[in-house]
Amino acid sequence: MNDFLRLLAKNRNYRYTWFSQVVSEVGDHFNNIAVFALAMDRTRSGMVVTGVMLSRAIPVMLAGPIAGVVLDRWDRRTVMIASDLVRAVVAAGFLLTLVYTSNWLLYVLSGLLMFASPFFTAGRSAILPAIATHEELHTANALTQTTQWVTLTLGAFAAGKSIASFGYEWAFALNALSFVASGFAVSRLRGGEGGFRSRKMALTETDMARPWHEYREGLAYLSSAPLILGIALVGVGWATGGGAAQILFSLFGEVVFDRGASGIGTIWAFAGIGLVVGATLAHRLGPSLSFGGYKRAISLCYVVHGGAYILFSQAQSFGIALFYIALSRAAVAVSSVLNVSQLLRHVPDEYRGRVFATNETLVWSTMMLSMAIAGVSSQHLEPRTLGAWAGAASASTAIFWAWADCTGRLPEPAAAGVDPDDIEVHGEVTV
Repeated sequence: MNDFLRLLAKNRNYRYTWFSQVVSEVGDHFNNIAVFALAMDRTRSGMVVTGVMLSRAIPVMLAGPIAGVVLDRWDRRTVMIASDLVRAVVAAGFLLTLVYTSNWLLYVLSGLLMFASPFFTAGRSAILPAIATHEELHTANALTQTTQWVTLTLGAFAAGKSIASFGYEWAFALNALSFVASGFAVSRLRGGEGGFRSRKMALTETDMARPWHEYREGLAYLSSAPLILGIALVGVGWATGGGAAQILFSLFGEVVFDRGASGIGTIWAFAGIGLVVGATLAHRLGPSLSFGGYKRAISLCYVVHGGAYILFSQAQSFGIALFYIALSRAAVAVSSVLNVSQLLRHVPDEYRGRVFATNETLVWSTMMLSMAIAGVSSQHLEPRTLGAWAGAASASTAIFWAWADCTGRLPEPAAAGVDPDDIEVHGEVTV
């Protein structure tokens, strides 16, 4: 915790980035819980929740390649601000869903909101080495992910309670205002010469006309680096069950435990608590783990994650179910922090936007398929059965990762590091 506070106290750029993350993500979770609860309240159908989730997943999948190229071409701060402003307008549009009750409006607005998101989220990951020194990078990554899950915990819990007390209008309005505040915070970032552009040669007219060529270039880099590809694929493995989990959280809160919006929010909140605990543990473990120890930890994480999720799905007591979902997500958090630290350490700056955006696209594409299967299956199978299958699918990731490790297919690549010129500017002490 002291490391986190020191980073926030001395690194002005990171402090503004962190604030933008906090306000936008809290607003996001108000929107998520409100939309899922509204859909379930109107229909009590897993298929409608699936429709909302697919309407969010498909745009992310389509936007990822575009966002990756844009973030590696243009100033990343400007792209992030534009994303926030677009999302503020779309988020305000959700107020219309309270007047026009057709489900299609929930789908359209969800799609627009998520299409704009990778331009911010991948951008935030891509600029991290530019706003933190080499010594700060692991702490900055751990704090960024810990914050993501603290906001999930607080935002989901507060959203469930406030929607039950004050209605959906409050959640949608807060989400819109959160993006305005986030955009303002990002606008306060200070870059060195060249701003927050990736360090690559200037684009020619020919380059400007070849975005697909640039994206394929990023894919070629990713596939040529076994560890980077392995991290991308382990995310895909998690998403085989993780997509179904997005549907099941709503079904367990509303149908299995019959607790309405408050129940959905509480499940998401305990998932967030687990993620925070896991991220904190990963922050402590990361610096002391050897590369071999890191790879073994990933295998263990996925065994624990999948097994705990299966136990969550079978728990008869709401309290016991909350414990197991927290344990499951703690394991996910450890693997996520350790994996992202490896990406930040090894991926060169000129590929960073495309790598993070591609990873996000791969995960959301797999989640989309998983959600579709879960939605259709929810019409024929009990949520508890679906939960057991989802946990087993995610746990199977450990088998493939361990096999790749044991057969020598995950060698450690050379560190990309941080350009020494970045340290003086971006690690400045400003209060």
